Amino acid sequence: MQNYGKFYQKSWEERINHISQNEKLTKEQIQILKNSAHNKSLGDTMIENYITDYSYPEGIAFHYLINNKRYLVPMVTEEPSVVAASSHGAAIIAKAGGFLAKTSERLMIGQIILESVEDSAKLIIEIQKLTKDLLVVADQAHPSLKKRGGGTRWLKTRILAEDLVVLNIAIDVQEAMGANMINTMLEAVAARLEAVLRQQVLMSILSNYATECLASTTCKIPYELLSKNGFAGEIIAQKIVQASRVAQLDTYRAATHNKGIMNGIDAVVMASGNDWRAIESGAHAYAARNGQYKGLSTWKISGDYLVGELEIPLPVGFIGGSIGIVPLVSLNQKLMKITSARELEQIIVSVGLAQNLAALLALVSEGIQKGHMRLQLKSLVIAAGANVAEEAVLVDKMLQADKRDIASAKKILTDYRKKDKNG
Repeated sequence: MQNYGKFYQKSWEERINHISQNEKLTKEQIQILKNSAHNKSLGDTMIENYITDYSYPEGIAFHYLINNKRYLVPMVTEEPSVVAASSHGAAIIAKAGGFLAKTSERLMIGQIILESVEDSAKLIIEIQKLTKDLLVVADQAHPSLKKRGGGTRWLKTRILAEDLVVLNIAIDVQEAMGANMINTMLEAVAARLEAVLRQQVLMSILSNYATECLASTTCKIPYELLSKNGFAGEIIAQKIVQASRVAQLDTYRAATHNKGIMNGIDAVVMASGNDWRAIESGAHAYAARNGQYKGLSTWKISGDYLVGELEIPLPVGFIGGSIGIVPLVSLNQKLMKITSARELEQIIVSVGLAQNLAALLALVSEGIQKGHMRLQLKSLVIAAGANVAEEAVLVDKMLQADKRDIASAKKILTDYRKKDKNG
């Protein structure tokens, strides 16, 4: 490997030249790097060793009616069927009266791990005596949060092992996701513990398992809105309930069930400038909270209705971090017409349930491949070299030939162009 020492200290032009020469990039490859570098100063702010921007497409999902308010929902994803499925699920639910969404208190959990503990029971008693003082120390480490109505709410201790004790501190971070402020507050408390109790601190860090920052949503759909492909709505509803049951019983199915939910959730989290990895980790931990990994959503029959429910941890922010420095995030907030992190949570969790409905509806009525094949084939023919004008024709030809692979797409494109050229 070539020497890339002090790469971060080089200018953008020097980095491009350096990597181009060392890796022997072609002129075309170099131009791709240069053409994709849309905002160099922002890139340098957001990432180490910045060379270019890797772009994902953004689309809009429609038909969202949440707590009697209509929303446009920006979604960022590379999967063709996600936005279409999201809009489809939302449209069905809107006809049924929409989503009823709510949020819990927005508290994040910070953890301080104490190691080499000799008497854990005794240590916990000592910490409990210091609780008020420790919470004050934490709040003083970030006084502006307290002034805005946020700050610490409680401190709890647990014994992890004979030599390990953890302090969990709940913090109201207001409109931010709050990772940096939480870590600052934890480090101040850790320093006090070391000074007063002479106790060794292993680490101080926030937890992405945000069980005190939950968002939930429900919907109630009459049978007649579910009729599809000759299936009665009642039959479709029963099949969706059974599919939901399987996701509660089988971990293999639950993983894919939840992936479909996260297709929509991640796309909105990205569009809102939030940390989708944090949301993913918290959601999947929540799916296993009772000792077995299960589907995050549940569907059941109530009278002549299909009722869906979804609850997940959603510690997203409305301000702070990349939210404040990426121009498109502010635009997306305006498109959604949201004014708070709570409202954003309600949108995101509702998108997850709509996504789940659309996926289950396709699975039990026609199969997921057939339902979304045209959208998938659009990406395939473009990858084969088709231009926008050829796209629709080639998708039709692929469907007629019952072909789904890149080699067939290239052959059909070649044959089509030859025929078009020869009249």
